[in-house]
Amino acid sequence: EVHVVESGGGLVQAGGSLRLSCVASGYPYATYGIGWYRHAPGKDREQVSCGSVNDGSTYYADSVKGRFTISNGNDKNTVFLQMNSLKPEDTAVYYCVVGIYCSGEIMTTTRHDDWGKGTQVTVSP
Repeated sequence: EVHVVESGGGLVQAGGSLRLSCVASGYPYATYGIGWYRHAPGKDREQVSCGSVNDGSTYYADSVKGRFTISNGNDKNTVFLQMNSLKPEDTAVYYCVVGIYCSGEIMTTTRHDDWGKGTQVTVSP
């Protein structure tokens, strides 16, 4: 059984930082990516960032480039999202997903992906 658990969300003022963590376990496939999506009220779900466990490539949405950094922990199934220079428009529920397709240019869901329950990030003006 696959488990995906996020942590690290919270309330921060604009310009501040947060670090999200994701621990995934039990994923049965050898080739995959782990990444983050976000969903704000009234908006479509949005890609944020991902990393490939196979070749180390990473992807960032234009809206977060230069501000967010994805990295791995000691275990390839532990992923961090360091979010700096946060803006009110970054406010959303952030979901960690394992089993996505991730390259340097594209990030997509697949029929083998598994999602966490999400963690709320709120950025006040």
